[in-house]
Amino acid sequence: MTTSNYTIRNANPSEFEEIGKILIRVYSKLEGFPKEDEQPNYYKMLANIGDFTKHPETELLVAVDEKNTVFGAVVYFNDMQFYGSGGTATQEKASAGFRLLGVDSQARGKGIGKLLTLDCIQKATKNNRKQVIIHSTLAMKTAWEMYEKIGFKRSKDLDFMQGELPVFGFRLTLIP
Repeated sequence: MTTSNYTIRNANPSEFEEIGKILIRVYSKLEGFPKEDEQPNYYKMLANIGDFTKHPETELLVAVDEKNTVFGAVVYFNDMQFYGSGGTATQEKASAGFRLLGVDSQARGKGIGKLLTLDCIQKATKNNRKQVIIHSTLAMKTAWEMYEKIGFKRSKDLDFMQGELPVFGFRLTLIP
């Protein structure tokens, strides 16, 4: 997917470390989101974001400019068994999902998060998935609002606790 300023593509292995650093910066600055000392395993997962690509049908997508500078990323799961969250999401059949979306602070407000989200939805549609599943937290209210505008609906059956942090599930129905 390409806009006039940004292209969404699969990340190259040489970019994995940089993407991890971007995601750590993004998530550690979210007000109300656990810091690294509170959830070290979560931040270790962000640092090693490229490990997700070892699973089948799992892609690390990036938003880049014309100079190939990475400004945002997300992990797309065409098979929910590899989604790796708490709760029941990994048991959903014929469903896709995405996690760990983050946009570098210098590129916020330019529609990159929406581009990454729409690319995931497009992939799920192309692969005949019946729905797209995601999770968000209260600290991610901007993303939460964007997801709802796109058409995602709250799905309490997907909610779970990550330590002390409530995590809220959403679904976007593609095939009723």
